[in-house]
Amino acid sequence: MTLSDLPMQADAVVEGVQDLHANDAIARRLRELGFVEGEPVRLVARGPVGGEPLLVQIGFTRFALRRSEAARVRVSRDARSGAPA
Repeated sequence: MTLSDLPMQADAVVEGVQDLHANDAIARRLRELGFVEGEPVRLVARGPVGGEPLLVQIGFTRFALRRSEAARVRVSRDARSGAPA
């Protein structure tokens, strides 16, 4: 599952970030922002027009991401959320 597919207010854990090509600046920046394996993440809100941007929280920090950026982040549902993986 990707971060862009995550239901609203669902807890998940980052599995990794997909590089689309060598020296992928967007993937590198996502990792620098904290989208690294094992980090808990939550989809807080979606924008009103086309569901963009996505408001995502990692720890106490919130980021607005485009759907295309969020689609690069692989996640798994957090077992603590009570939802199936």
